Amino acid sequence: MAPEPAKLQILHYPAPVLRRKAEPVGAVDESVRAVAARMLELMREAEGVGLAAPQVGLPWRLFVANSGEEGEPDRVYVNPRILEYAGDLVPHEEGCLSLPGIRAQVRRPERITLVATDLEGETFTLQSDGLLARVWQHEYDHLDGILILDRMSPIDRLATRRAVKELMASAGS
Repeated sequence: MAPEPAKLQILHYPAPVLRRKAEPVGAVDESVRAVAARMLELMREAEGVGLAAPQVGLPWRLFVANSGEEGEPDRVYVNPRILEYAGDLVPHEEGCLSLPGIRAQVRRPERITLVATDLEGETFTLQSDGLLARVWQHEYDHLDGILILDRMSPIDRLATRRAVKELMASAGS
Protein backbone atom coordinates (compact mmCIF):
# COMPACT_ATOMS: atom_id res chain seq x y z
CA MET A 1 0.00 0.00 0.00
CA ALA A 2 1.42 3.36 -1.05
CA PRO A 3 1.98 5.94 1.68
CA GLU A 4 -0.09 9.13 1.72
CA PRO A 5 2.52 11.90 1.30
CA ALA A 6 0.31 14.59 2.86
CA LYS A 7 0.21 12.61 6.11
CA LEU A 8 3.98 12.25 6.40
CA GLN A 9 5.56 14.08 9.34
CA ILE A 10 9.04 14.09 10.84
CA LEU A 11 9.25 11.46 13.58
CA HIS A 12 11.26 12.00 16.74
CA TYR A 13 13.47 9.63 18.66
CA PRO A 14 12.78 6.97 19.96
CA ALA A 15 10.45 6.03 17.05
CA PRO A 16 11.40 2.38 16.29
CA VAL A 17 11.71 2.95 12.50
CA LEU A 18 14.71 5.21 13.20
CA ARG A 19 16.67 2.16 14.41
CA ARG A 20 15.81 -0.21 11.55
CA LYS A 21 17.84 -0.84 8.43
CA ALA A 22 15.82 0.50 5.49
CA GLU A 23 14.90 -1.61 2.45
CA PRO A 24 15.78 -0.73 -1.15
CA VAL A 25 13.20 1.20 -3.13
CA GLY A 26 11.80 -0.75 -6.09
CA ALA A 27 10.83 1.12 -9.23
CA VAL A 28 10.89 4.92 -9.06
CA ASP A 29 7.22 5.69 -9.69
CA GLU A 30 4.72 8.46 -8.93
CA SER A 31 4.40 7.28 -5.33
CA VAL A 32 8.16 7.62 -4.77
CA ARG A 33 8.18 11.03 -6.47
CA ALA A 34 5.27 12.24 -4.31
CA VAL A 35 6.99 11.05 -1.12
CA ALA A 36 10.24 12.75 -2.18
CA ALA A 37 8.40 16.02 -2.87
CA ARG A 38 6.78 15.88 0.57
CA MET A 39 10.12 15.11 2.22
CA LEU A 40 11.71 18.15 0.54
CA GLU A 41 8.80 20.26 1.78
CA LEU A 42 9.20 18.93 5.35
CA MET A 43 12.98 19.47 5.23
CA ARG A 44 12.55 23.10 4.17
CA GLU A 45 9.79 23.75 6.73
CA ALA A 46 12.07 22.44 9.49
CA GLU A 47 15.02 24.43 8.11
CA GLY A 48 17.03 21.23 7.74
CA VAL A 49 19.65 20.28 5.18
CA GLY A 50 18.63 16.65 4.76
CA LEU A 51 15.88 14.17 5.57
CA ALA A 52 15.83 10.38 5.25
CA ALA A 53 12.74 8.26 4.59
CA PRO A 54 12.94 6.50 7.99
CA GLN A 55 12.56 9.94 9.60
CA VAL A 56 9.06 10.15 8.10
CA GLY A 57 8.23 6.57 9.03
CA LEU A 58 9.11 4.85 5.76
CA PRO A 59 11.64 2.01 5.77
CA TRP A 60 12.96 3.07 2.35
CA ARG A 61 16.55 3.64 1.25
CA LEU A 62 15.88 7.21 0.12
CA PHE A 63 16.92 10.63 1.35
CA VAL A 64 16.68 14.24 0.24
CA ALA A 65 19.29 16.93 0.78
CA ASN A 66 20.28 20.50 0.14
CA SER A 67 23.25 21.72 2.14
CA GLY A 68 22.45 25.35 1.35
CA GLU A 69 25.89 25.78 -0.23
CA GLU A 70 26.05 28.21 -3.12
CA GLY A 71 24.15 26.88 -6.15
CA GLU A 72 23.31 23.52 -4.52
CA PRO A 73 19.94 22.25 -5.77
CA ASP A 74 17.44 20.16 -3.83
CA ARG A 75 18.27 16.58 -4.70
CA VAL A 76 16.72 13.16 -4.14
CA TYR A 77 18.89 10.09 -3.57
CA VAL A 78 17.15 6.76 -4.16
CA ASN A 79 19.01 3.61 -3.05
CA PRO A 80 22.26 5.53 -2.41
CA ARG A 81 25.57 3.78 -1.81
CA ILE A 82 28.76 5.37 -0.61
CA LEU A 83 31.54 4.25 -2.95
CA GLU A 84 34.49 5.86 -1.21
CA TYR A 85 35.41 7.67 1.98
CA ALA A 86 38.55 9.81 1.80
CA GLY A 87 40.47 12.38 3.77
CA ASP A 88 40.82 12.94 7.46
CA LEU A 89 38.12 12.46 10.06
CA VAL A 90 36.93 15.99 10.72
CA PRO A 91 34.80 17.00 13.73
CA HIS A 92 31.81 19.25 13.09
CA GLU A 93 28.69 20.04 15.07
CA GLU A 94 25.62 18.19 13.82
CA GLY A 95 21.97 18.24 14.72
CA CYS A 96 19.11 16.05 13.56
CA LEU A 97 15.48 16.80 12.76
CA SER A 98 14.52 13.60 14.62
CA LEU A 99 16.48 14.69 17.70
CA PRO A 100 15.29 18.27 18.26
CA GLY A 101 17.44 20.29 20.61
CA ILE A 102 20.36 17.86 20.47
CA ARG A 103 23.64 18.92 18.88
CA ALA A 104 27.00 17.20 19.08
CA GLN A 105 30.44 17.08 17.53
CA VAL A 106 30.61 14.19 15.06
CA ARG A 107 33.79 13.07 13.33
CA ARG A 108 33.34 12.05 9.69
CA PRO A 109 35.59 11.60 6.67
CA GLU A 110 35.91 14.93 4.87
CA ARG A 111 35.29 13.59 1.35
CA ILE A 112 33.01 10.94 -0.09
CA THR A 113 31.84 9.62 -3.41
CA LEU A 114 28.22 8.52 -3.60
CA VAL A 115 26.12 6.78 -6.25
CA ALA A 116 22.31 6.87 -6.29
CA THR A 117 19.26 6.89 -8.54
CA ASP A 118 17.30 10.05 -9.29
CA LEU A 119 13.55 10.49 -9.71
CA GLU A 120 13.80 9.69 -13.40
CA GLY A 121 15.34 6.30 -12.63
CA GLU A 122 18.79 7.42 -13.80
CA THR A 123 21.95 6.53 -11.87
CA PHE A 124 24.31 9.35 -10.95
CA THR A 125 27.61 9.61 -9.08
CA LEU A 126 28.68 12.65 -7.08
CA GLN A 127 31.67 13.58 -4.95
CA SER A 128 31.83 16.24 -2.25
CA ASP A 129 34.30 17.44 0.33
CA GLY A 130 32.12 20.16 1.82
CA LEU A 131 29.12 20.31 4.06
CA LEU A 132 27.25 18.23 1.49
CA ALA A 133 29.58 15.26 2.13
CA ARG A 134 28.68 15.46 5.83
CA VAL A 135 24.95 15.71 5.05
CA TRP A 136 25.15 12.63 2.80
CA GLN A 137 26.90 10.64 5.52
CA HIS A 138 24.40 11.74 8.18
CA GLU A 139 21.39 10.82 6.02
CA TYR A 140 23.02 7.57 4.86
CA ASP A 141 23.44 6.62 8.52
CA HIS A 142 19.66 6.99 8.94
CA LEU A 143 19.17 4.36 6.24
CA ASP A 144 21.14 1.92 8.40
CA GLY A 145 19.40 2.83 11.67
CA ILE A 146 22.36 4.86 12.93
CA LEU A 147 21.81 8.18 14.72
CA ILE A 148 24.18 10.94 15.82
CA LEU A 149 23.67 9.52 19.32
CA ASP A 150 25.79 6.58 18.12
CA ARG A 151 28.50 8.81 16.64
CA MET A 152 28.97 11.38 19.40
CA SER A 153 31.79 11.42 21.94
CA PRO A 154 31.25 10.18 25.50
CA ILE A 155 31.37 13.82 26.68
CA ASP A 156 28.62 14.84 24.24
CA ARG A 157 26.64 11.74 25.25
CA LEU A 158 26.74 12.94 28.86
CA ALA A 159 25.92 16.52 27.87
CA THR A 160 22.83 15.45 25.88
CA ARG A 161 21.60 12.77 28.31
CA ARG A 162 18.84 14.96 29.77
CA ALA A 163 17.53 16.01 26.33
CA VAL A 164 17.47 12.37 25.19
CA LYS A 165 15.56 11.35 28.33
CA GLU A 166 13.06 14.15 27.71
CA LEU A 167 12.49 12.93 24.13
CA MET A 168 11.93 9.40 25.40
CA ALA A 169 9.55 10.62 28.12
CA SER A 170 7.53 12.69 25.65
CA ALA A 171 7.15 9.56 23.50
CA GLY A 172 6.01 7.53 26.48
CA SER A 173 9.12 5.29 26.45
